[in-house]
Amino acid sequence: MNNQLQTNNQYKSGFISIIGRPNVGKSTFLNHVIGQKIAIMSDKPQTTRNKVQGVLSTNDSQMIFIDTPGIHKPKHKLGDFMMKIAINTLKEVDLILCMINADEGFGRGDEFIIEKLKGVRTPVFLVINKIDLVQPDKLLTIMDQYREMYDFKEIVPISALEGNNINTLLTQIKHYLPEGPQYYPEDQVTDHPERFIVSELIREKALHLTREEVPHSTAVLIDKMEHKQNQNIIHIMATIIVERDSQKGIVIGKQGKMLKEIGQRARIDIENLLGSKVFLELWVKVQKDWRNKAFHLRDYGFKEDEY
Repeated sequence: MNNQLQTNNQYKSGFISIIGRPNVGKSTFLNHVIGQKIAIMSDKPQTTRNKVQGVLSTNDSQMIFIDTPGIHKPKHKLGDFMMKIAINTLKEVDLILCMINADEGFGRGDEFIIEKLKGVRTPVFLVINKIDLVQPDKLLTIMDQYREMYDFKEIVPISALEGNNINTLLTQIKHYLPEGPQYYPEDQVTDHPERFIVSELIREKALHLTREEVPHSTAVLIDKMEHKQNQNIIHIMATIIVERDSQKGIVIGKQGKMLKEIGQRARIDIENLLGSKVFLELWVKVQKDWRNKAFHLRDYGFKEDEY
């Protein structure tokens, strides 16, 4: 950070947690704000498994967004881990964005989130996403309904997909942030290492292409990531982990066509991320019931003691 910013008392910075039920558009919002893909997007719920920090730097502020797993009832150890992440972030941030889907009715998940919010002192915004899918009259009804349940500091309707009203939301966020330092270099957009983002991009394509056939029982391990200086290419070897033999067959596909398609699509995003040509090799491995085994969760990057 330059000296002018360091001595400017008006420089604001802070951490903002994005919470909500699965599939309300948290990752889509984060990717739009940051301007590039750092959180994977899927129309399946519970895509985000780790906290993903996205950093937005301007000349007078730095906003560090934390995209959390969607709030849901855990069905396995991985689900317990995801919920612990989401709830713990409420204690660590300067502002909370409680995001809801304008096109979905109020549910138990929303009730659970609001009850958790009642126990924190952190300012909370209600962000009503997907407003492009509802009539204005319904939007007013939603706003009135939520006002009665919780004292939100601000209520901001947006469309993360189309970008509607996001600048207004960012202005409001900046107003509530404290004066503070620049935590990250101004050109840094996430605190996750490249390997993590690369693995997430591969997992996104696997989820998208296999649809309902392979549920969220996939993980991706980066076995090797080597920059070939003389060839100006990055060689990446990765393994897609599934829980059953039948899932392995689906991911590989007939004559390997599905795995090839996953690799081709992932490679495009990875090259955009890394700014270099990429040679990507993928394998598929069965690790039965890995989501319920603590040692597998640790091996695949879900380290509970970090939260």
